[in-house]
Amino acid sequence: MNFIKRNHEHKNSYLNNVSKKIMLSVTVIFALGFTGCKNENKQVTETTTTEASKDIAMADISFGVRGNCGMCKSTIEKAANGVEGVSNAIWDVEKKKIGVYFEDAHTDAMAIHNAISASGYDTEKVLGNLEAYNDLPECCKYDHNMAMNQ
Repeated sequence: MNFIKRNHEHKNSYLNNVSKKIMLSVTVIFALGFTGCKNENKQVTETTTTEASKDIAMADISFGVRGNCGMCKSTIEKAANGVEGVSNAIWDVEKKKIGVYFEDAHTDAMAIHNAISASGYDTEKVLGNLEAYNDLPECCKYDHNMAMNQ
């Protein structure tokens, strides 16, 4: 009878160990699944907030810039597009007018005027840098009294 009693105690001990291992495994799986869902929701929220902020901070301006030809167009647009925050700048050769689309939080209109001026071209608010103007090709040397923003 002693043998039967020991065998029964051994079986109960084995079942208790198996039950504990199963409960521990279920708890770990549940905890991992719960924290995985929590991080996924947080990531989506952060992305949405960033995209909304970008839409609010854009500005669109236009102003006059003196110049003559396609080479002027290239230089003026390159100067404006080189300003941090500018996403698009297009200069109209005939109207002597530039349209600039930029991020308000990164730059302002005067920074764009100054960049174009530094390349040698007059804007409505800033005269072109004389040294840069003198270095322009002959076809790009515009009349400083020419009308702009027509």
